[in-house]
Amino acid sequence: MQMLDYLIETKFVARFAHDESGATAIEYGLIASGIAVAIIVAVQSIGTKLDIMFDAIGMKVDTTVN
Repeated sequence: MQMLDYLIETKFVARFAHDESGATAIEYGLIASGIAVAIIVAVQSIGTKLDIMFDAIGMKVDTTVN
């Protein structure tokens, strides 16, 4: 019986060691989070530049009208 248990455990460990589906899921998760961070940084940068641009346009319009 001990030999049978040993063989079952050995096969389980061997299958677990060769199973890369978990590692692949983690890799895809890391790639997705990297892309999300890049998008957030880009949107924040563009948002800040647009805010500055619209403030400048608003000041020019305000001085032109008054």
